[in-house]
Amino acid sequence: MVEISNVAKDNRGISDSEINAAVKKSIDELGKPLKKILILPPDFTRFHSGAGKITAMYYNLLKDSCTVDIMPALGTHEPMTKEEIREMFGEEIPYDRFITHNWKTDVVKIGEVPSGFVKEVTEGLMDSSIEVEINKRLLDKSYDLIISVGQVVPHEVIGMANYNKNIFVGCGGSRMINVSHMVGAFYGMERIMGRDHSPVRKIFDYAEEKFLADIPLIYVLTVTTAMGGNVTIHGLFIGRNRKLFEQAVALSQQKNLTFLDKPLKKVVVYLDEKEFKTTWLGNKAIYRTRMAIEDNGDLIVLAPGVRKFGEDNENDRLIRKYGYVGREKILKMVMENEDLQNNLSVAAHLIHGSSDGRFNITYAVKHLTKEEVEKAGFRYMPLEEALEKYDPKKLQDGMNVLEDGSEVFYISNPALGLWADKNKFS
Repeated sequence: MVEISNVAKDNRGISDSEINAAVKKSIDELGKPLKKILILPPDFTRFHSGAGKITAMYYNLLKDSCTVDIMPALGTHEPMTKEEIREMFGEEIPYDRFITHNWKTDVVKIGEVPSGFVKEVTEGLMDSSIEVEINKRLLDKSYDLIISVGQVVPHEVIGMANYNKNIFVGCGGSRMINVSHMVGAFYGMERIMGRDHSPVRKIFDYAEEKFLADIPLIYVLTVTTAMGGNVTIHGLFIGRNRKLFEQAVALSQQKNLTFLDKPLKKVVVYLDEKEFKTTWLGNKAIYRTRMAIEDNGDLIVLAPGVRKFGEDNENDRLIRKYGYVGREKILKMVMENEDLQNNLSVAAHLIHGSSDGRFNITYAVKHLTKEEVEKAGFRYMPLEEALEKYDPKKLQDGMNVLEDGSEVFYISNPALGLWADKNKFS
């Protein structure tokens, strides 16, 4: 059994040579010949995961001895472009080795999480069974090994991202994606984010134990930070045993959670335009800061790349139709509207993307109009005006004092952490 646990000795992180050695060791320890493998890395939205580099290492190690297919775990996200693939995975992997996962057409049902279990882990908030669907390629017996690569980091739906989430959401189908997101929304983000044993994680663990036992799967988990855009890999955990994920969770809680002595009055978050093109992704600025912002405080989201709301046309339409109007209103709308009932992940996303009126959310954009932004439930600011006042080139992560003497707390990448008033996180 492959079990590799490597934690950096200092803040310089794990070197490329150490990562490459761990990659080679993980293959050697399998003790069997490989003719065909499938790698499941994250997409460009996890650019800072280190998964691109690790995927390239596996490819270069195995390309001469077996067939290597790579299927980014897109979930509901847009397919990666050639340019994104090249930037994330490098020049050496041919484009024809990449496969696009379609969460609506490429999945098959492999089982069902029973209603009784769902009711138990959600504390009675939901009592319906959940169909478990995954991409049909994971059931292809011609694959001798499936390698799921990804980053463990705080997450708004499951608590800590990756591990079997990469399978059941990243390579999953609409039913599991929809219901798991709604479970997270019902249960409450503040009770989930930054923690391991959330209701959604328990559902995924059940599904893995019952339905993935015969799949030749190993996980490659990273814990990273990215100061000034420079990615540091602090931990690398390779294997199937859940304890490796738990080790990654503990390390991420050290590296990716920022606790504050008191809530923040004004927070400014920058969304890299290559990584964040929709509010579907950009709302990480809201999810990851909501426990840090004081009542009646302000969140300003600098979003130069955001040009629409949903990752696909239907999700975009629904977000524009209903807007980020708060938990109670969305739950009522779900009861009254079939299109939301059939797209529970959108309903959950709308709940997550609202402050429920507790603090103000302003999107500073150039590709959406004032009318579009305000109709969706946010305040609007022209991007140029926002950049003049909150210049990312002049701001440093953490507290800053502006020229007018006001204070803002700046975050350069919300995807890499969770910020919370320590009194709101137990």
